[in-house]
Amino acid sequence: MKKLIELIETYKDFPNKGIEFKDVLGIIQEPKIFKELVTKMSASQIINNADAIISIDARGFIFGSAISFHASKPMIVARKPGKLPGELFKKYYSLEYGENSLSVQKKALQKYNSYAIVDDLLATGGTVNCISNILKSNNKEVTGLLVVVELLKLEGRLKLDFPIESSVIF
Repeated sequence: MKKLIELIETYKDFPNKGIEFKDVLGIIQEPKIFKELVTKMSASQIINNADAIISIDARGFIFGSAISFHASKPMIVARKPGKLPGELFKKYYSLEYGENSLSVQKKALQKYNSYAIVDDLLATGGTVNCISNILKSNNKEVTGLLVVVELLKLEGRLKLDFPIESSVIF
């Protein structure tokens, strides 16, 4: 997927000095490539083995909803603070440039037992680990993680105990 790599732009010192931000939004501006990527990700055993998809705020929603549609799997969202109504499961996490939290609606997790996590990027593993902890603390299974980009040098995959599939590795 050489063309895919060309569509991922790098922004130095964003959002903080020393960070090289990988922007995947160029992919969704190329419908044929976006479709090819979603088709490939949707065919993953990680998706096939899951009852539902859980995607992470915000760029994970783009890929998660497209995969959900293509694979005919329900999608649950993990959102940043103040974005979800109702009773929530909430956990804090650290990332390479700060701290944040993610929440999932309690009601949404009641229906399904196994989840594929979908996000745009795997860096330090903080956000994915946060969602994994929410799921596992509620006796839910994580079938794996699908990401568009993985930043290998940040070793996020070493913190995770389930299969990981990355479309592009930097």
